[in-house]
Order: sequence, then C-alpha cells, then structure tokens
Amino acid sequence: MYKLGIDVGGTNTDAVLIDENLHVAADIKYPTSGDIYDGILGALREVLAVSGINREEIGQAMLGTTQCTNAIVERKNLAPIGILRIGAPATLGIPPMVDWAEEVSSIAAGTAIVGGGFEYDGKELAPFDREAAARFFREMKEQGVKSIAISCVFSTVRSEHELEAAALCREIMGEDVHISISSEIGSMGLIERENATILNAALWKVAQQFTEGFARSLAKEGIVNADIYLSQNDGTLMTMEHARKYPILTVACGPTNSIRGASYLSGLKDAIVVDVGGTTTDFGVIQNSFPRESSVAVTIGGVRTNFRMPDIISIGLGGGSIVREHEDGRITVGPDSVGYEITEKAMVFGGPVMTATDIAVRLKLAELGDAARVEQIPLPFAEKAMEVIRDKIEEGIDTMKVTGADCQVVLVGGGSIILPEKIKGASAVKKPEHFGCANAIGSAISKVSGTLEKLINYDEMPRDEALARAKDEAKELAAAAGAVPGTIEIIEVEDVPLAYYPGNTNRVKIKAAGELGTG
Repeated sequence: MYKLGIDVGGTNTDAVLIDENLHVAADIKYPTSGDIYDGILGALREVLAVSGINREEIGQAMLGTTQCTNAIVERKNLAPIGILRIGAPATLGIPPMVDWAEEVSSIAAGTAIVGGGFEYDGKELAPFDREAAARFFREMKEQGVKSIAISCVFSTVRSEHELEAAALCREIMGEDVHISISSEIGSMGLIERENATILNAALWKVAQQFTEGFARSLAKEGIVNADIYLSQNDGTLMTMEHARKYPILTVACGPTNSIRGASYLSGLKDAIVVDVGGTTTDFGVIQNSFPRESSVAVTIGGVRTNFRMPDIISIGLGGGSIVREHEDGRITVGPDSVGYEITEKAMVFGGPVMTATDIAVRLKLAELGDAARVEQIPLPFAEKAMEVIRDKIEEGIDTMKVTGADCQVVLVGGGSIILPEKIKGASAVKKPEHFGCANAIGSAISKVSGTLEKLINYDEMPRDEALARAKDEAKELAAAAGAVPGTIEIIEVEDVPLAYYPGNTNRVKIKAAGELGTG
C-alpha cells in the first residue's frame, strides 16, 4: 500500500508517494496555478507517471492546503454567518467583532448576546435565555444564513449552555446548518476564542470546496480506494468530515507539514527547521518530533485568536526574492519575489530579474538553469548579497531559540538551495535527501492526535492521579480520531498553575498521537 501526500504552496504544489515502509517512492514539484485544482491534478498526474505504480495500490491520500489561510487574509469566499454569544449581562460591554476591520466584519449577518454563561469556577452567571436565542435563530433562518458561531463566557470550564444552544439551533434552522462551538475550537479568553469560532463558521464553504475538490481530483485519476485526510496545524491529520467541521484547524498546516517532514527526513526529534520557498522562509521548531505550539494569541488576517497554532515566524526571503543594489550602495534581497514566474524571470533561465537563486548559482552553491547567464554578476556583489541572505537566516534562527546555545538546523524547501552551508548559531546544518518536498512528505507520514485541555483542582484529586486520568482521556480522543490504539503515545504534557483561580487549580493540556489505521 502507498500513501499519497500533496501540499499546496504559493509557488509550487508538491506531491510524494511513500510505500508501506515509509520510503519515498517518488516526489515531484509542480507549479501552483490560479485554480489550485489544476496544480493538484498536474502534480498528481506527474508523480503517478514518475512512480509507475498501480493507482489501486494507493490506500491513503493526504492534502495540505493554504485555502483557509488565503480566504481569511484576502477576505474572499467567506460565508455570511450569525453570531450568538451567551453571556448577558456580564459581557455586554464588548460586542462581538469589536476590533475587526470592516471588510471582514461584514460577514456577520446578525449578532446577539443572550443571558447565560459561567464564572471561572463553573458557577452559573445566569440561566441560558432560550427564548432570546430562539428569536435570533429564527431571524437567521429567515435571512437564509447557513452557518452559526456560538460562544459562551468560560465555556472551556463548562460547555452546557453552548451545547444547549447548538441543539436549539438545529431544531429551528434544520439539520444542515453549520454550527461552530467555541469550547471545541479555542482556549481560555472569551474574545479571542469567539474570534476563532467566527472565522471557523465563515470558512464552511471554503472547506466544502477543497474537500470535495480533492476527492474529485483523486477520482478523476482513478484513485478510488484511498481513505482521504487533511493536514491540520499541529502536524497531524483529520478526516474529511472533521475538516468540514473545523476548517480553521488547517490554517498554517503548510509550515507544520514541513516541520514533520524535516523531522522524519533528518531523523531529529529536536531542532530548528528553516523552510525556504519561492517567496518566503518559515522558521519553526521540532519538539519531540512535532511542531512547537505557540504560547501566545495569534493574529490571522488582522483578527486576534487563541486556538492552537504552530510557533512559526515568516520572512520575505525565498528562491525568487529580487536582489537590488541601491544608490547608497546597499544591497537588499526581497521581500518581493518573482514567485512562480522564476523559470521565466530569473537570470539563470534567461530572464531579466536578478534573484536570490541567481546569486546562489553565481557562487556555485547550486546548479540550476544556465550558469553562464550569471557570470556577469560581479563576485564581490554576489558575496555581499549572500551576506544579506545569511544575516536574515541567522536572525530568524536566533529568534526561535529559547537558549543561547547552538542548536541543530534542518534546511528544507525547494528554495533552500540559496542558503550557505555554514550558519552562525547552528551546531550542525542538515539538508536531507528529498528536502525539496519535505512538506508533502510531512503530510503523507503524519499521525493522528487527540488533545485534552481542562482545568483540574489538585486539592480535589492528587496530581499524579489526575494526570494519569487525563493522559488516558487524551489517548481515547486519539483513538476516536482514527489512531491505532497500540501505537498511541503521549507527546506533550502541559501543567500550568492558575494563581487567580480558587484552590490548587491548574490548566492541564495533554496531546496523544498514534499511527493512522488502514481503515
């Protein structure tokens, strides 16, 4: 049986086929098109042609896509939604979407704040106002709204009011309504959790398009026996159904796929990953073979959220970054790029634009295109441009470190050919085989996870016993998501005391992951 992994980037769509021993059978890069399905189909056809395998032998297909991220950033294809907050009178002072830009806040067909919610210790603030919620749902139904975001104050402590509201919503608006519940998406902090829930609700059409489109692309090429999965942003997989319900979890899955792929290809469980594309470079951290998660609220397209996100920084540096010399003698590389047009515009391909790739070829760091076309670049100029590139990379690596010590660095991505072998702050630099398609490989070899997050008072239950129970619950969640029970391991345990809570209350977060079952 083979696994097919596809990752859609801004410049290239990468595809890889991996056999049952997790060895790479074939990998290719194909230009990303305006219609991403043309790029997916092109990459799929090419990797099948290169490998020569029987399509019936492909048992699993995984897709990593940037479509949800792009929809939020570009304000495109977001569906109109209704927003219900349960928290009156306590939360009336700050309405939903209070600090959103007008061009994105216009997705709200209507908002309401109704009675209900809880205190931090789980005590009820007020009874859930079913009548007010029912009026709001009837209004949304009359307007033809198909998606509802429901949030509640301290629903991460108690979610009963959210669940009651969701049941009422289905009763009034029908079984086909898309409902996003904040306690299933975000963490502590009402506004940020509510924001993430709103974005999730607005992405339902996008999710429907990319899940159905991927399935059609596979069927068109005769791949009909494969179970289909989508990459999510913690480096693990989710089913098509899960992706349609929680499309927000695909945001930033590209960098996490690269981190997982870098860990697998390099054999390292802890390192900094530098993923260089055609336009940008992403820096991430491998922590116990998985991406390190951000511990702060993350802003997406100007919207502040607190759902889980990888700890990633991006800079405007890639293989297609434009190199310029300014009047004062300064040399800059990027942040603008020729992107997917590099094969037409870069000097090594006969184009008029000097790019970072041209500099790498001039310095003999890479063999690409026609090296004779860049001989005209003065060697001192090329060396200065490489210093600019090196400085950007070294600064990014330093930003991701938690100590001053040198650390291992893994270079992946097709654009990593522009980077020098020696980098300050790195104890060793690895560029593994198949580095150019690490993102697609990361998608194909991903595991299935379950994450438990809850508040536990250690005065009521001893810490060791409470954590043991929580770990068992996390493993059950992973198994429910499709992981093979015997392969499930605890990969992350977070135990944070909350000084502003009564007693010895701690926020416990545990993640378990296991191998994907074969169906």
